[in-house]
Amino acid sequence: MSRLVGSLGAACLLLLGATSAIAAEQHFITVASTTSTEESGLFGHLLPAFTKATGIQVHVVAVGTGQALKIGEHGDCDVVFVHDRPAELAFVEHGFGIERREVMYNDFVLVGPQSDPAHVEGGTDIVAALRRIADAKAPFVARGDDSGTSKAELRLWQEAGIDPKTGEGGWYRDTGSGMGPTLNTAAAMDGYTLSDRGTWLSFKNKQALRIVVAGDRRLFNQYGVMLVNPAKHPTVKQDLGRQFIEWLTSPAGQKTIADYKINGEQLFFPDANGTAS
Repeated sequence: MSRLVGSLGAACLLLLGATSAIAAEQHFITVASTTSTEESGLFGHLLPAFTKATGIQVHVVAVGTGQALKIGEHGDCDVVFVHDRPAELAFVEHGFGIERREVMYNDFVLVGPQSDPAHVEGGTDIVAALRRIADAKAPFVARGDDSGTSKAELRLWQEAGIDPKTGEGGWYRDTGSGMGPTLNTAAAMDGYTLSDRGTWLSFKNKQALRIVVAGDRRLFNQYGVMLVNPAKHPTVKQDLGRQFIEWLTSPAGQKTIADYKINGEQLFFPDANGTAS
């Protein structure tokens, strides 16, 4: 009898252990996010603080904004955290996401070589600078990956009245890759490129590159976060996802974002109330 009780006790312990392991495995969310949050080092600073506060682990899929939104459309993540407001609003309008919130902002910067063949350094008019680059047929390296940065860059070319992809001379080149590899290519080619400031500040291989144009209001870069719609995708971990969104936009989350700096320079500015957009 005692042997039977012992066996039952052992079986119960094994079952409880397996149940606890399954529960632990489920206590995470998947966030599809832009590469800039990853490559800038923000997530390395931010996510441990969130996990410490909530016990929730975060698995990040860092891709361009367009691809992150596609992942959300397919229900392969719980939360989308990106930076292309028109695309985000369309994502919500089409029923793929809900409860969009503003989180933070920084800006885009035009970086270029020390030689500055288009003579744009020191300017604050990004559209005028792009026109001068096109006129000079100076090398311009584009991401071309449907990211938030790529979408912003193409809108600026459109405002300049230029379709760089049809220009002669091969001065405009798509990398089809993230910001880090695109900056590497621009450095190797002594070319210009548009970068989010966060990735630029954390980028190590600057070589002769430096910021040549900044400060134009058109370079404003807003980040938003959304829960993937559980009505479309019942597997979405809506309770855990909401905890992540609430923490990001809470005073604690906003302070954690503001505290992230490189060489004393703040990379992102909290904006949960949306007053800067």
